[in-house]
Amino acid sequence: MLAYYGLATQQWECTKLRCGETRLVEGRCHCSDDCLGAGDCCTNFKHVCQGETEWVADDCVDLASPKCPAKYVLAYKGMHKIEKNKNPVFPSITFPNHYTIATGMYSESHGLVDNKMYDPVFNASFSLSNDEKSNPRWYFGQPIWHTASYQGLRAGTYFWPGSDERVFTLLKWLQLPDNERPDFFTLYLEEPDKSGHSFGPVSGGLIEALTGVDKVIGQLMNGLKQLNLHQCLNIIIVADHGMEDTSCDRKEVLQDLLQVENVRDLYVYEGPFGRIRSNDKNQPCECKTKHVENCKKNGQKVKPYLKNHLPKRFHYANSRRIEDVSVIVSPGWLFERYPGSLTFCAGGAHGYDNDDASMHAMFLSYGPKFHYKTEIEPFSNIELYNLMCDVLGISPSQNNGSHGSMNHLLRTPWHTPIHPAEQTTPGQCPLVILEPTDTLDCTCTSLVVPLAYIEYTKHYEHLPNIELHPLLPSEQPQFLRASTLIMGIDGKCKCITSHFKQSVEQKHMLFGRPIMQQPSNDYCLLYHQGFVNAYSKKSLMPVWNSYTLDKPVRVISSKVTPDCQRADVRIPADKSPRCDQYASARNITHGFLYPPNLYKTAEEEYDGLLMSNVVPMYPEFKKIWDYFHTTLLKKYASQYNGINVVTGPAFDYNYDGQFDSQDQIEQFVTGTQIPIPTHYFAVLTSCKDSQPVSSCNNELQTVSFLIPHKADNSENCNNGDTASLWVEDHLWFHQSRVRDVEWLTGLDFYQGSTRPIPELLKVKTRPTAAIHRRP
Repeated sequence: MLAYYGLATQQWECTKLRCGETRLVEGRCHCSDDCLGAGDCCTNFKHVCQGETEWVADDCVDLASPKCPAKYVLAYKGMHKIEKNKNPVFPSITFPNHYTIATGMYSESHGLVDNKMYDPVFNASFSLSNDEKSNPRWYFGQPIWHTASYQGLRAGTYFWPGSDERVFTLLKWLQLPDNERPDFFTLYLEEPDKSGHSFGPVSGGLIEALTGVDKVIGQLMNGLKQLNLHQCLNIIIVADHGMEDTSCDRKEVLQDLLQVENVRDLYVYEGPFGRIRSNDKNQPCECKTKHVENCKKNGQKVKPYLKNHLPKRFHYANSRRIEDVSVIVSPGWLFERYPGSLTFCAGGAHGYDNDDASMHAMFLSYGPKFHYKTEIEPFSNIELYNLMCDVLGISPSQNNGSHGSMNHLLRTPWHTPIHPAEQTTPGQCPLVILEPTDTLDCTCTSLVVPLAYIEYTKHYEHLPNIELHPLLPSEQPQFLRASTLIMGIDGKCKCITSHFKQSVEQKHMLFGRPIMQQPSNDYCLLYHQGFVNAYSKKSLMPVWNSYTLDKPVRVISSKVTPDCQRADVRIPADKSPRCDQYASARNITHGFLYPPNLYKTAEEEYDGLLMSNVVPMYPEFKKIWDYFHTTLLKKYASQYNGINVVTGPAFDYNYDGQFDSQDQIEQFVTGTQIPIPTHYFAVLTSCKDSQPVSSCNNELQTVSFLIPHKADNSENCNNGDTASLWVEDHLWFHQSRVRDVEWLTGLDFYQGSTRPIPELLKVKTRPTAAIHRRP
């Protein structure tokens, strides 16, 4: 009897032997006949002792409305089942992702950049094993439990070990009076992460841990059913990250990669990703000046980066707690300072590129606020905070998520997003002369009027009553057609001009023009037969251009007239870059934003050679840009059944992921005020169901890139080889979400589309892990 009593008091579940037992005073939970009235039954009491089915054995019910006990009041009313999957933020480490789920912020924004980190201002180190973890100075943003409490709700959080006890405590909280009961609960299980590290992701140890987790979830759901709350509450189950198999035989060593005198002078965060700083806080890290991004050998499994050159999709630069040098490690490999310095290397690890499939996590929810039996597309951790606020019916604090992007999960969305207001509308760049007063020292001066207009107006030669511009040279009849379209006076040609613009917009701006979110950017729209661009009179370059490539892509030739740039007579000379400025610039040359090589007619080629289409580019970067336009765009147009392409420059000198103001830009073309971009972007839009993009009625799909604009390509080990061997890999490593492009450029895409805004937000926020490269 004593042995039974001692065993029973330690158990969290009923057995047939325990049913009807005399109440055990010291029991953790009870199987006595009075336990239901006391509210302290073990979670399986009704199943084992009264013959009811377990929750998991019940039929799935479409919970169109919550089914709660009479007078049971909650601030939220339930969900239903949604399957995987979820993309963690970088680094795919536990504490950063926990706090991302709670705040909707990237790690660089909420401050927890790793489980271990150093703050140079505090001159203190944070880890889960020291007292700093409890110091609020490390935590930025507003976690969901604070947001709830600030808006009149009560929150109960239960983070640390003792899973059975935590479930039972949560169930007790749910039985509190209305004025005491929390409206929001969080519960943390340390498994299967703990066993994944010890045994690896494919192991008996992990299977045993998962069985234990399944048991705990079963206890929770059976306990809720026992309280008649299983069709009443909102339940979300998420994992923070995945797990990758590791081995002590798969390690790369810092001292083999950096040309520094002594790696022992460096403080190195080792493991599945790395960071490097000087041990001496008063001495800058020598590695910053030692060609840190030069590839040392083909096939190397780690790549060091200056943090401002990391892919923008990581959002891992804008924090003083992130060292200047980060090290990206190939999945399954580990990084150590010197041979043998990393001793915990066998089993499993996480922290790798968050786009890697092994790092992805699960998402599961249940209850009447969510659509029934719905499998959703992948989404990012940063979107969960807004979603939880919507379920609670409260307003979120500022965060990195896009509120409304998860509306497709909800039966009745709580938040209705709207488009952001335009900050700067396009100005005018009228054609007032037909010959330039200043050739800008350019080499092609004979064709000065945009020839797309000339080509287009051939269709309007029959129109009468066209008044000619007085500057028209009678000996050049080709200008007649240009003037009939552009230069009619007193409104006599307005209908033709409008028709031309409308035709170009319908062809090349399928989803409307990008809306300018940058204040006071003096720009105008320039229309051509092959593309539209937005030209900035402040930066003396195009802000963006837009064009559509149909399938199949038909071109006359890939050859472009050499050494040919042309003045654009619509742009005043003092608002235009000059050919001689680029000719005399050091280490920089001109590039064309719209690629002249994509021409279908000679006129389209010459439109592409206008100085209003010129941007500053490093010669090495042009290898990437040219291959992208001459080869990859045609490939993608064929694969996706046509694409709309928007490209342009981006500026992020302070690497905060937001567009720079004029005073934040640091580098200019020599002797000019033409700023040198830190990145170039490309947004490719097609139809998700492979309809032709020009007649797409269904959901859009996108592929976007934010390509670092650097003076060398040393990031790539085989950059000296043929472009086909490395450029596409480079581009996809620097893939981005459309939302990332919007932040970095101050543009807002797709406002001219008739699609619902939540649908557009879902497209814009689709994580890069969900957008796969086609063979």
